[in-house]
Amino acid sequence: MEKVAVQLGQRSYPILIAPGLLTGARAHPELAALWQYRKVAIISNPTIAPLYLQQVEQLFAGADVSAFLIPDGEAHKTLASFEQICSFLLEQKFPRDGLLVALGGGVIGDMTGFAAACYQRGVDFIQIPTTLLSQVDSSVGGKTAVNHPLGKNMIGAFKQPQAVLIDTSMLVSLPPREFAAGMAEVIKYGLLGDAAFNQWLMEHSTAISGLTEPQLSQMIRHCCQMKADIVSRDETEQGDRALLNLGHTFGHAIEAWLGYGSWLHGEAVAAGMVMAAQLSAARGWLSKPQVEQIIQLIAAYNLPTAAPQGMSIGDFLPYMKTDKKVKAGKMRFVLMSQPGHALLVDDVTETELMQVFQTTHG
Repeated sequence: MEKVAVQLGQRSYPILIAPGLLTGARAHPELAALWQYRKVAIISNPTIAPLYLQQVEQLFAGADVSAFLIPDGEAHKTLASFEQICSFLLEQKFPRDGLLVALGGGVIGDMTGFAAACYQRGVDFIQIPTTLLSQVDSSVGGKTAVNHPLGKNMIGAFKQPQAVLIDTSMLVSLPPREFAAGMAEVIKYGLLGDAAFNQWLMEHSTAISGLTEPQLSQMIRHCCQMKADIVSRDETEQGDRALLNLGHTFGHAIEAWLGYGSWLHGEAVAAGMVMAAQLSAARGWLSKPQVEQIIQLIAAYNLPTAAPQGMSIGDFLPYMKTDKKVKAGKMRFVLMSQPGHALLVDDVTETELMQVFQTTHG
């Protein structure tokens, strides 16, 4: 069992990580309060529900448990799906003292959390993330949102869960492409704050890709701990938390331009991290060998290292100019002063972006 605590005063909560965690979850004293809810609603999708819904329903034996499924995929992370969740809760006469359960990947977690933030002005929820990306990143920290055609995650709220339950056994059912997408967020942590961690990822790539324990749980715990530390210092992204967006300004533009769901989020972030590395190198902060090491690590986990063919700098700019990190009309980017040390800058010019785009496209 690996444990991480997100320290936020009265909103603090535990993250528990272990293979087979759900089987014995009711025995863990940290989770005792979860079994006291009288009404529970599980939000999931048709891909995950046949695999794990019954097991999660059994966790809440004794409660009035219902479930609602939304279609799978980023394309359904919309206000329309959010409204469907709220309609379901109203039809179920779901009370303010009930518990929502997000059973799925980042899309389910974000939408369930957003519903929890808005329904009756706020109800409790927990995260049971089923993808690597959601286990190491999106389930932790309280960011919830839906997409808009003009920008990713542009409509949302901060809402912390009561707990995050990470059962690493669930990753066995994850398609290889989805696992690789999650590794983009894992690599991100090393690039922004722990260069030694990325060396560890290279050394243990075979074990990690093979879902070998204890390396898998150790990796997830390390990512969750890094994020928990940052969130505890900066819950609503006024400072350090913005560093977690390394690769995301470019990545979100890729997702929006392609149409949500064409590239997975992690795939877009991977290409975005390469572009951020190239921009950092253009400023003299990273050497060419250091950029090549970053590219090699990303490629080692079968992730893209360049933007999609046919996407021009003119396609990027409209999305980046409406990015949530824009402040006082200035685009802000997370770059690297060296591997393992990120910083936020607001003086990147369109000329620099053009040069980086040309570099990443050969």
